[in-house]
Amino acid sequence: MAPVQLLATCSAWSLDSSLWKSIHKRINMAFKGEDHLDSLPLPVQRMHLIQVDSVQRWMEDLKLMTDCECMCILQSKPISIEKDEQNELILSSQYSTCNNLQLLLKRAWIISTELTRIAQKLEKNRWQRVHSMTVRVNCHVRSMINEYNTFTRSSSEEMHQLEKLLIDKCSEFTAFTERCIQTEDEQMLGSMKSCVNETLTTVAQYFGQLIELVFTHEAQNLLRQIDLSDSVYITESAINSLFSLTQEGAHLCRIIAKEGGVVALFKICRQDCFRCLYPQTLRTLASICCVEEGMHQLEKVDGILCLTDILTDNTHSEATHAEAAAVIAQITSPHLTFTQHLSSFLENMEEIVTALVKLCQEASSGEVFLLASAALANITFFDTMACEMLLQLNAMKILLAACSDKRIVDTPYSRDQVVTIMANMSVLDQCASEIIQGNGIQLLMEMLFEKSSSGNTAEVAACERVQQKSAVTLARLSRDPEVADAAVKLSCIPRLIKLCRSPTERNNSDSVLVACLAALRRLAVMSPDGLEDSDFQQLVKPRLVDSFLLCTNMEESFV
Repeated sequence: MAPVQLLATCSAWSLDSSLWKSIHKRINMAFKGEDHLDSLPLPVQRMHLIQVDSVQRWMEDLKLMTDCECMCILQSKPISIEKDEQNELILSSQYSTCNNLQLLLKRAWIISTELTRIAQKLEKNRWQRVHSMTVRVNCHVRSMINEYNTFTRSSSEEMHQLEKLLIDKCSEFTAFTERCIQTEDEQMLGSMKSCVNETLTTVAQYFGQLIELVFTHEAQNLLRQIDLSDSVYITESAINSLFSLTQEGAHLCRIIAKEGGVVALFKICRQDCFRCLYPQTLRTLASICCVEEGMHQLEKVDGILCLTDILTDNTHSEATHAEAAAVIAQITSPHLTFTQHLSSFLENMEEIVTALVKLCQEASSGEVFLLASAALANITFFDTMACEMLLQLNAMKILLAACSDKRIVDTPYSRDQVVTIMANMSVLDQCASEIIQGNGIQLLMEMLFEKSSSGNTAEVAACERVQQKSAVTLARLSRDPEVADAAVKLSCIPRLIKLCRSPTERNNSDSVLVACLAALRRLAVMSPDGLEDSDFQQLVKPRLVDSFLLCTNMEESFV
């Protein structure tokens, strides 16, 4: 066989390109008698030493040196270890548990996306694409299973059975679609399509069951470590891995909650030896409590009482207090539809509110203030009793003072929390004087100019909320003549008119428009001389819905 033919034959194997060049060069030299035995690579040395059909033997040896398809072959065969090395291996694996789970999540996301795309291509009868994507899914499924089996310590018989079912069904799916691309008969393809759809559904079903089982298994392992370990290091590693799982969506949070995650984490929060882990433990709890199952668990273990103890204990760090405030903010979110935990919350509300106001006052950073003020903002939606508590605690003065410190209230998100509290407290008659004394009307005027500096979607939405709530607060407070007079003097009316007439000023937000129209009408009653006749005729005199339609029609373009 000529040297060039040899290279072409072997090029399908996965050797390093520089080694290939070296071997190719030396084979050519060897055929010309220009090379020496001791300078050849090891495979070529063996070829000369054995003295049998040299090139053929060299090619057979070369196969054993390649790294072909190692992902599907080598990684599924973990190297066995001696008993005395086991502890060392478990310790080193702690470093990569989080990374392994992330890798698994990424692979699962890819497979899920590919299955969705296969269904879309199948609808369009793009059989060639369906087949190529099916082959790809088959590879991803095998890789995911092999990758998982390399880092898991143990797996159940049920999991092994599901793995086999999924692999077999994927192989069947690939073979099926291959037959489809070899068939040109449209009628036969039509009859095969329903079978392909059925197989795809079964693959997706097995895949979903396996993923559910895998993450349940991983959650159980992590919670077992948290529950049984006395080591701060191992517990911290397990909590961090658990937190990374909670960031992947509500479904994983439900799995963790069902497996007793809330119970295990509150157990950590009740042990002084783990005080250094309280912040990350509470952060994980806040994530889990976004689902109803997490709330049920919190209620069962008297979680609110534990949070109250942490918030009112001055020996805890500010970071611990801030994360406890984050849990309170989560469980009091007005967006939650399940409120069975609120009875125990109301019993501890006064202590919690007092601690949160203190945290706002003493906050050393914008993040701490944001978490504490978010919790307070959510609490004010409960009952006017919460607003009355805040009034007695001089909370308005503290919040307004914080807003003048750009180091503390430094984002639209923080201002959103402050103006939410102001809007909810403005229903109390006593609140008006507090706001006037703290330059609150000036602050509300500034908030009407809130604009996003980054253009980020979340930040733009926060700016809209700030504008809307500041207008709502002005409308509510302007029933007090003193507040209305202060607002007029600060030129609130021209700004409200501009927000109504200019869609770009309010980022095309209808909610901001409605709030501004309401505030403008309230101020017009108190100070009718502040409006021009055209503004009065269009924005104040008509019904609110007519003014709204007039302003929204200004957005139309006839270009």
